[in-house]
Amino acid sequence: MRSPLLLVVLLAVAGCTETATPRPDGGSNGTSIVLADRDEPTTLNPLLGYGAQGVSKIYDGLVEHRQDGSLTPRLAADLPAPAADGLSWTVKLRGDVKFTDGSTFGAEDVVATYTAALQNPVKERFSTLKSVEQLDPSTVRFTLTQVHAAFPHLLVLGVLPSEQANPAGQPVGTGPYKVTEWKKGDRLLLESNDGYFDGAPKVKKVTVVFVTDDNQRARRMQDGEFDGTVLPPKIATQFASRSGLQVNYHRSADYRAVRLPAANPVTGNASVRLALNFAANRQAMIDSLLEGKGTIAYTPVPDALAEEFDPTAKFRFDKSEATRLLDVGGWVPGTDGIRVREGVPARFTLMYPLGDDLRADLATAFAADAKAVGVDVQLAGLSWEAIRPRMAQDALLYGEGSPFDPDLMLYDLRGQGSPAADAALENGRKLIDPAQRAVAYKLFQQAFIATPSMAVLVFPEHAYVMRDSWNGYQPVVDPNSYGALAWGPWWNLEKWEPK
Repeated sequence: MRSPLLLVVLLAVAGCTETATPRPDGGSNGTSIVLADRDEPTTLNPLLGYGAQGVSKIYDGLVEHRQDGSLTPRLAADLPAPAADGLSWTVKLRGDVKFTDGSTFGAEDVVATYTAALQNPVKERFSTLKSVEQLDPSTVRFTLTQVHAAFPHLLVLGVLPSEQANPAGQPVGTGPYKVTEWKKGDRLLLESNDGYFDGAPKVKKVTVVFVTDDNQRARRMQDGEFDGTVLPPKIATQFASRSGLQVNYHRSADYRAVRLPAANPVTGNASVRLALNFAANRQAMIDSLLEGKGTIAYTPVPDALAEEFDPTAKFRFDKSEATRLLDVGGWVPGTDGIRVREGVPARFTLMYPLGDDLRADLATAFAADAKAVGVDVQLAGLSWEAIRPRMAQDALLYGEGSPFDPDLMLYDLRGQGSPAADAALENGRKLIDPAQRAVAYKLFQQAFIATPSMAVLVFPEHAYVMRDSWNGYQPVVDPNSYGALAWGPWWNLEKWEPK
């Protein structure tokens, strides 16, 4: 059910078909752009997690993912070359790159950045990296602790100058833009790096305004404050009739799931986990909450990973089966309709981040489906500061996913109660042959369906409202990191040109 406030926003936007307000921020010639993002980064340091999936605007990695998800060299002169045993990768570097502080990029910067990565919060992503060394001024070698087929995909990490390769380092990179000001809690100001090795951007100034609430972003986009923003599909569709604006939808590998913590006696129970997957009416969620803009999800593997995706790994929507599973598992209906097992009611809290309408709506729909089979889901819209300490005990409407390689998003799902799933993920990491890797990930999906650790619901399409003032837009399949500073329509902003 839509809130009165949301209905007011939708009606107001739906009635607006006049010419769009002139570009904000004085950018009448198209050389500046103002974008609104939902989430403000907590850091601009790659060692602390910024730009983990690349296209971060400020930095370049050794490689980058392009429109089709394949890797291409950036700071590297060629793609990484593996040793015969798969235990090391050698990278040749470009010789024509400078950082935005004027210093020259070289092998010492790569060594310093990745050595620091092994000692800082991103070290979990580089758990297979043993060391990195400089072979000569333009060559580095990464030595691994084990074969890791997806390792080159991790080399999108932004490279810092050697003297800034620490957690307190300044946001100095080689990227197409440089930071001029960060007004925390408000906006980030970027300007073009006119010495960029791949050509100076035509969009010279980028202002990213941070507005957490979806409805506020919609109102301010309607009022002409922004050149573009991301919105839930049910709000974004109302902008389609406004001249001068366009609404673009991106397929995504960004799954939405109810994370069911093992430590909770209800959400950790195998019968409850399986029953909730049969009880969830995923198609209704797509139709009513996403305006049809999305794909049903049963496992975390998206169909964008065509070789690894298993279309047979699915749950049917079957409340009778959900009820049967709960009965068999010893969850007996109570007088109030809520099931009980050994004195423990089938009740848990499902958290979602405040201001995120889609997650709130999905949580509400999931709770209704669960209630229909006797499981009471209490909803809690909270700030991330309040959510994080409770994640070990309370369920979370979760978002994650990548269209680049299954290892990037699946390996951390080990240890959720399925030895078969764990074995498949280990094999997927170590196997080199693509066909054998595909088999491993299909085995993971079958094991996940048999013993699910969460209820994966949908792959929503990401909806963007954009002023139609530039050439250069190229659609992509988004990972879970998207918006003005990541993937999404502005992933290649440095190549855009004013119309």
